[in-house]
Amino acid sequence: MTALKKLTLSEPELVQALQSKDPAVLKTLYSMYSSALYGVISRIITHTELAEDVLQETFVKIWQSATHYDHTKGRLFTWMMNIARNLSIDKLRSKDFKNSLKNQDIENNVSFVDEQNKVTFNPDVLGVKQLVDNLKPDLQAVLDLVYYKGFTHVEAAEKLDLPLGTVKTRIRLAIIELRRNFN
Repeated sequence: MTALKKLTLSEPELVQALQSKDPAVLKTLYSMYSSALYGVISRIITHTELAEDVLQETFVKIWQSATHYDHTKGRLFTWMMNIARNLSIDKLRSKDFKNSLKNQDIENNVSFVDEQNKVTFNPDVLGVKQLVDNLKPDLQAVLDLVYYKGFTHVEAAEKLDLPLGTVKTRIRLAIIELRRNFN
């Protein structure tokens, strides 16, 4: 269709091209209406990535439902805006969206809680450091790296020049020894 080469089309031309499933109309439709539809969506869904996903879903739904558009019931833009609005509201009501609000990134939350409550890790307050000091030096060294300095088991094995299995065994032995103090 030569009319689709233009950047903008009249509403009847757009409707005709949409209903005849002319693939070239999607680019024109997107360039003409995407920013306005995104504005509607972003007022409902404030998360940028989700709003962009809903915008994409909106254009897919417009493409699939084009045969249902009736010009006697309203303008094309109004019909598309209602699709965008309804998809946005459906997204907010969906279980996935509600669960995503509950499942927040733990890294951000831990530091937020620490900052709000001025939480710091101080093993001396609990008396744990003193108990660790009573362990054999080889067990102390492993615990110090893993629990106090945040090393992974692999990093501790490399630092102490020990096999990984030995590091894990020493951690296990140290924990068993520390448990005896609490029973």
